[in-house]
Amino acid sequence: MTFEPVAWPRVGVGCASLAAPGVSERDADETLARAIERGVRFFDVAPLYGGGLGEVRLGRALRGLPRRDYVLCTKVGVTRPYGQPPTPPGSSTPRSGDRWDYSRAATRASIEQSLERLGVAHIDVVHLHDVEDHLDACLEAYAELEALRLEHKVAMIGIGSNLVAPVATLIGRERFDALLLAGRYTLLDDSGAALIADAARRGIAVIAGGAFNSGILARWPQPAPSYAYRPAPPAVVARTARIAAIAARHGVALPTAALQFVARNRAILTLLLGPRSADEVDASLDALDAEVPPQLWEDLAAERDTARAAAQPS
Repeated sequence: MTFEPVAWPRVGVGCASLAAPGVSERDADETLARAIERGVRFFDVAPLYGGGLGEVRLGRALRGLPRRDYVLCTKVGVTRPYGQPPTPPGSSTPRSGDRWDYSRAATRASIEQSLERLGVAHIDVVHLHDVEDHLDACLEAYAELEALRLEHKVAMIGIGSNLVAPVATLIGRERFDALLLAGRYTLLDDSGAALIADAARRGIAVIAGGAFNSGILARWPQPAPSYAYRPAPPAVVARTARIAAIAARHGVALPTAALQFVARNRAILTLLLGPRSADEVDASLDALDAEVPPQLWEDLAAERDTARAAAQPS
């Protein structure tokens, strides 16, 4: 069971936000319904998202679609108790309730649970999730995914990470079919560009997420922007303001520039959106269709070169 890259949708929905605190069942249902109505046919989720809540919500939304009509991705290796937010009740430490386990037994159990929650017989892409501190251990999960592929429960094996180095290491150690890189090919951080190009040369399907760098590029201005899931440092805020000003001179909104920057890279097969509402689905899809003058990309490239030069030690 394989997919030809040309058959992959250019745009997908990542479901992390749909299991986040404050997002109701109705919110999630309406968001996914709008995405499906507007033709989205690529969906990425994980047992980590709400401890399986994201998979339950996505599975409910997909039941009206023929299975052959969409690409479905989930992950293995890390989860949290069902319905739990990233920072568990009674704790002030993010992810302190998360559990990492890349053993063969845990991997098989995770896939079986995902199949049940999603209501499907097979998953198109399964990513090894958050592998950065588990590069040796995660290869045990890889071996079990190979076995599950022979059982036609898994079609493709990938890696999902927010970091470049562990992904680069792993694609040199095993034959992966796909990778999901989040937040490392954006207007603010294109450190994943070389990895993306290398993966494409190897025939690895590249999926890009985090185009807004966890919020700062989603709108401008904003009073307390988030960058990489933390309060944005002053230098990042200042650079974002410069990028937003360049886009504004061309009559382009910052989120439009952020999304189209990622979508322009043809080595990336699918751009993941992370909407929390039907309105955000519409806004992102409309932004991808918006007219953008070519000069914008030249001006943004010049800004990027200036930022790189300024970051070099003197």
